Amino acid sequence: MKIYAAKDYNDMSRKAGNLIAAQVTMKPDGVLGLATGSTPVGAYKELIAKYEAGDLDFSRIRSVNLDEYKGLSGDHDQSYRYFMNHNLFDHVNINKEETNVPGGLAEDPEAECERYNRVIQELGGIDLQLLGIGNNGHIGFNEPCDVFEKGTHVVTLTEETRQSNARFFSSIDEVPTHALTMGIGNIMSARKVLLLASGEGKAKALYESCFGPITPNVPASVLQLHSDVVIIADEAALSLIREKTQWEDSVYDN
Repeated sequence: MKIYAAKDYNDMSRKAGNLIAAQVTMKPDGVLGLATGSTPVGAYKELIAKYEAGDLDFSRIRSVNLDEYKGLSGDHDQSYRYFMNHNLFDHVNINKEETNVPGGLAEDPEAECERYNRVIQELGGIDLQLLGIGNNGHIGFNEPCDVFEKGTHVVTLTEETRQSNARFFSSIDEVPTHALTMGIGNIMSARKVLLLASGEGKAKALYESCFGPITPNVPASVLQLHSDVVIIADEAALSLIREKTQWEDSVYDN
């Protein structure tokens, strides 16, 4: 696990954009696992700028997104399909038919989860999986629980997660109560994982994920077992790690 310190959100986004761009350049027909939320927006802007400058080609890239709200259609402005189109896909030359997001309106959500597992498998797996981290340590929508869920599954969102996401909706009542999400097994099968963390609110979850026990009560802690994890975090998110480990360098490598 390598942890790279960034000065602030913009620096984190720049570093993340460079790493993702390198992956696209090295494997132009690769599979990107993508994430939503406020954290990766800056990294997506960096990728768009590189594309517009003629430095990146997404024409052969395939993608799979981590999750989608249950009950939202792809054209709902708070769906994750809409988010990806608005923040990345509409601005680069990726083939949208090769971009995958779980179907939030699936009549049979369990069958949709199985279908999504097959999609990932048929693509040959994920080359680079981008992650954010929740205040409670969730990755994707894998919430703290008693077991690590392996495959794509339907999850009941915690009240903390719904409250955190309420800022994107008119009211908490509009925030969906369930989501379809890749499981821990899907994430851990990615060849490389890139986790981004920004803000003091992520400091406790980041510290526990990197230096605490491996437990489904802190889902991101399982990344300690992955062979190729890169974490890019700003100083606010790193504050507790620096305090408790006396780490002072710009890169931590265990």
